[in-house]
Amino acid sequence: MHVKKGDKVQVITGKDKGKQGTVLAAFPKKDRVLVEGVNVVKKHAKPSQENPQGGILNQEAAIHVSNVLPVDPKSGEPTRVGYEVRDGKKVRIAKKSGESLDK
Repeated sequence: MHVKKGDKVQVITGKDKGKQGTVLAAFPKKDRVLVEGVNVVKKHAKPSQENPQGGILNQEAAIHVSNVLPVDPKSGEPTRVGYEVRDGKKVRIAKKSGESLDK
């Protein structure tokens, strides 16, 4: 996958197009990611130990990984991802600026 947990990404298509957020979780087997503040759905919850009131909760749902692009650390714009070997390690680089996306 071209994005990892903790990456800042921008949604490039769909109802939340243009929104930016942090990847909360990545599901590589399903090709989906959970992005903070994106694809918020209403979930009906029965009363439970943690939530004695129950009711309708808002929470993020996963979106397809092809609908997000990492944000370039230099310019703040969405960018495609390339791969390079630097210091014997394979790192992800932003195509626009050449900056490393890995910490």
